[in-house]
Amino acid sequence: MGKDAKARIQKGKLLSFIPTGEYYFTKGLKAYHRRDFIKAKKYLGRAMQLEPGEPMITCQLAIVSTELGEFENSNRLLHQILEELDSEMVECHYFLANNYAHIGFFKDAYHHAKLYLQLDPDGDFSEDTEELLELLTFESDDLEDGLFLEQDDLIFKQEQARELLESGYFPKAIELLKDVVKEYPEYWSAYNNLALAYFYLGKTEKAESILQDVLERNPGNLHALCNKLIFAHYQGQTKNVTTMLQSLKKIQPLLIEHQFKLGTSFALVGEYELAYLLLKKLYKNGFDGDGPFYYWLSYSAYFTGYENFAQNIWKKMLAIYPDKEGMEPWNAEKAQVNGLEDQSGSIFQKLESDYVEERLFALFLTTISSKKEEIITSKRLFQNQKFTSLEKEYISLIRSGKPSMTSDAQEIAELFYENFQPIGTIESGLYLMWFSLYVEVSKANISLKNKRAWAGAVEYMWHKLRSEKVSQQEVAERYGLSTATIGKYVKIVNDYLN
Repeated sequence: MGKDAKARIQKGKLLSFIPTGEYYFTKGLKAYHRRDFIKAKKYLGRAMQLEPGEPMITCQLAIVSTELGEFENSNRLLHQILEELDSEMVECHYFLANNYAHIGFFKDAYHHAKLYLQLDPDGDFSEDTEELLELLTFESDDLEDGLFLEQDDLIFKQEQARELLESGYFPKAIELLKDVVKEYPEYWSAYNNLALAYFYLGKTEKAESILQDVLERNPGNLHALCNKLIFAHYQGQTKNVTTMLQSLKKIQPLLIEHQFKLGTSFALVGEYELAYLLLKKLYKNGFDGDGPFYYWLSYSAYFTGYENFAQNIWKKMLAIYPDKEGMEPWNAEKAQVNGLEDQSGSIFQKLESDYVEERLFALFLTTISSKKEEIITSKRLFQNQKFTSLEKEYISLIRSGKPSMTSDAQEIAELFYENFQPIGTIESGLYLMWFSLYVEVSKANISLKNKRAWAGAVEYMWHKLRSEKVSQQEVAERYGLSTATIGKYVKIVNDYLN
């Protein structure tokens, strides 16, 4: 201890040390240069608390947030600087351009890159910005009028396809996504959603071949790896699930979309602790999620012991999907009981589909729904202009109960319902297959007299398309038929499906 310090103590005066924002800013910079971004964020956050109006501190914290993959938070801080603290700190436009490019918002990235060069053409980041612009334009001369219009169209189609998948419109989703991958042959997200659509429709081999193609052409594609995990889970392939989980648990995703995909995939297969870590991190960083995000965040929170948080998140989910009421994670047993048949919103959406098999499926769901009266008396049903004679006849059956040819379709679907209920995303593929087949056989005036044989044959083909091991003898016994009869009808069904 120095002489002056001893003198101060002897006089009874102890000088306290009060760190300033500059002190923590310096410590944050040192941690940043050591690439210790966690500590850098901690120190810079403290510096910002002490000097909240200092743009340099805010900007450095934004840069650290980018390094941590927290792009939403980084962008929030950068916009705060430009809008509230220092509008002349133009380098923020360069950092925003990089962030937006990283998360795939190319139009926003282009806007901020151009703005930076306009405001500071000889700035410290001008060369880097020009390189970024070159990358963004893909050497296109008509970027503003061409490429971004294409990208906007691509994003719109992708979002439309996602909504179709969530609503169970698998044939329409497939049609749209096939157009997307034809036009954009390296847009991997569309391939992954196409694989999901085929899988849910029951065409497992086709779905898996698409994922395999993606992984061969784009090795390590996280969405494809997660989808393989989901497929294995749904098919009860326990060993494959365990093996894939071992690999996926080692991944530390930086991109927001990767954190979201990995988190929801973990939740879906019951790895709630891992799911909660990823999804809660997104939530804390201001991720503006959709229905599935809040759904799985609530489930993972509840099953890891954070019940109050799960309840708050569930309220956000219900604001988006009110039909999910009653499917709360703390009411899991009841949630498993409620299928598509008790979701009137989903039924109404299917009734307005462009595909007749989906409209017929929706009418069957109506017959077994707890909300049947609400649906058959609604204006939306009366005003539907898409109904063909098949649907009109079906509606007449529902209201009167009188026998007609359409009742054959109903009775066969009811045979499925004895074994496949509640009707979830997977099960819906069986019913869609049946109603799609029914449309074809009705055109050919084929007799559906032997309903159990038709039902058994369709179920067998559904299992086969899903690569599930089931013998014709097993299905025949379930429906009280001979193996020869099932075999005969399987050939008929196969002819109409191909």
